[in-house]
Amino acid sequence: MYKFLYPFPILNSVLKLDREDLKKMAAQKALDYVEDGMVVGLGTGSTVEYFIPKLSEKIKKENIELTAIPTSHRTKSLAQEFQIPLSTLREHPEIDITIDGADEVDPDLNLIKGGGGALTREKIVAYASKKEIIIVDESKLVQKLGVSFPLPIEVVPFGWYPTKLHIERLFDCSANLRMADGIPFTTDNTNYILDCEFSEIERPDILEKELNDIPGVVEVGLFVNLADIVIAGTREGIRIFEK
Repeated sequence: MYKFLYPFPILNSVLKLDREDLKKMAAQKALDYVEDGMVVGLGTGSTVEYFIPKLSEKIKKENIELTAIPTSHRTKSLAQEFQIPLSTLREHPEIDITIDGADEVDPDLNLIKGGGGALTREKIVAYASKKEIIIVDESKLVQKLGVSFPLPIEVVPFGWYPTKLHIERLFDCSANLRMADGIPFTTDNTNYILDCEFSEIERPDILEKELNDIPGVVEVGLFVNLADIVIAGTREGIRIFEK
């Protein structure tokens, strides 16, 4: 169940905020968890793109030192634009905190991720992190995963079609090859993504393992028992959830 840790009073000004404003609220709150000397993982996606310039401002304003590990080429470019010091997992295999977004969050803080196409690198960084902090707007909070967002699965381009057929046959879902500008979308790992539509996902832990057993599957956009804290921007204010 969601554990409501940080309620804010309802404010008239908050009620007028749109989804982008709510993302910015969550990104701003995540700065409270960043401390001097940390190694910080940077996720990928629209909410993280609000966090990165705020992080840069905090570094300059508070004169702190930190090192960031980006999870995608896009995040790396944005962090460089805002002059955030970057490194690699080879240099820093253990990360203090990671700030990332999500496409869906269930009451057990399990996630669907991969809308930005970086699910494999995001999961690697999440596993290397002491604390995984997820920032979202309220629309991402769901009772069951898979209801409002398809499950991304990264697959090897060679044989992607039989992999798609295996997934559809075994799990009674519709697996659609993600396209971009009329050609298959390619991840930073030069793989494809299948967006799989489920009516709902009852046991994300079991589904994750079963999908990963299929030859050709690189990684699944189910993040089970990885999120430590979820910061949600809502029209009632900031809400923070922990397990």
